[in-house]
Amino acid sequence: MNTVAEKTVGLTAGPRRELPITWQLSAHARRLATLAIAGLLFAVITRRAEFAGLAAPALLLLIGYRADRPSAIGAELATGAELMTEGEQGAVLLRLTGLDAAQARVRLRPAPWITGGDAELGADGWYRLPFVPHRWGIRPVGTIDVTMWDRWRLTECWLTVGVPSVTCHPRLAVLDSLVVLSKLPARLGEHTSRHPGEGIEFDGVRDFVPGDRQRRINWPATTRRGTLQLNVFTAERAQNVVVLIDVSTDVGEPGRSSADLAVRAAAGTAMRYLAARDRVAVISFGRKLQWIASATGRRQADRIMNLIMTAGTAAGQPLGGLSALPHSALPPGALVIVFSPLLSLRLVEALRELRERGFAVIVVDVLVAQPSGGAGRNRAITQLARRIWRMEQEAIRFSLRELGIPVVAWDGQAPLDEPLAPYTRRPWLTTEMVNR
Repeated sequence: MNTVAEKTVGLTAGPRRELPITWQLSAHARRLATLAIAGLLFAVITRRAEFAGLAAPALLLLIGYRADRPSAIGAELATGAELMTEGEQGAVLLRLTGLDAAQARVRLRPAPWITGGDAELGADGWYRLPFVPHRWGIRPVGTIDVTMWDRWRLTECWLTVGVPSVTCHPRLAVLDSLVVLSKLPARLGEHTSRHPGEGIEFDGVRDFVPGDRQRRINWPATTRRGTLQLNVFTAERAQNVVVLIDVSTDVGEPGRSSADLAVRAAAGTAMRYLAARDRVAVISFGRKLQWIASATGRRQADRIMNLIMTAGTAAGQPLGGLSALPHSALPPGALVIVFSPLLSLRLVEALRELRERGFAVIVVDVLVAQPSGGAGRNRAITQLARRIWRMEQEAIRFSLRELGIPVVAWDGQAPLDEPLAPYTRRPWLTTEMVNR
């Protein structure tokens, strides 16, 4: 529960709702009634008045029972789910009205994907119920259980209040260094290219030509050579990046499954390239094929997050008719970064077709689970099946590497810079890929 920031589920209260309630004798009242009846019964059987005196306190307390309890109470629940992020603390707000002298206890019954905390009653009459989501998606928070009783706890009632769903964004994977191709389109950006231009990266010196800027004259080189020498800089350009998310299969424990890792890595990668002013496109390979054409800016970031949140549920091209990835989502010369467990042979064939079309492709393997082992007689068979499964997976990855598609593994814990380090230290040469 120790978090930096906290978000409330709804900043404004919804309309007041009248919730019907039914009062019943509490367990405390039933115990008092049992004690009173037992005392009176013993007094009659034994003909001793002192046993009736034992029942007197219980009878006096039961006299305070009143049947005119309110038949309904008012409940105001904060509406309009806020955008949250995995691991970020939020809270649900609830206010009960019309209780009169009754007392209430509020408890959040959380859904399996969140962790709930103890309710706190504020001075303004609002109950604050904290919770922490542990998995991305548009999911229900759970329900609120309300228990009420009168002043003497002789009667009580129970009711359940539903909580609206919360939109929880995935936790962005850390990516500081970027994979940059050596050949970039002629578009202004922040990546150093091999072409001379108006950048800040020094590329060398050359002879001064009339019309060049005098402020770029390299005076030390001019003194040594005896002729005017000019500093030359490289151009800074942007690149086209396509992020492919494979959520067609989801294996592993919730929160650490292949789909969870793929979504977090893809979201972090897309946001990092957008921050570098690159044009980013996203393809969601799930139950249906969905994509967003390449663009830049904050609006594109919102589109990408909306696609991730609805991956596999919105309309799209059925996978049954898939023969190649959509051309509209694949700009010429784009860098394609794939986050996949490589369990879909249809996707593997699409990557091979993509490589044959000349695209630079790199695959980040997010598979961290494997088939569970057996016990007893089936243990040997299970071990053999797992060995065959590993060999098949290694064969798929080997075939992709032979086509010139690098495959690196990511465990979901370390930054993405670690597996991508060999391709982020310098511009990625495409000549080797073309020769293949």
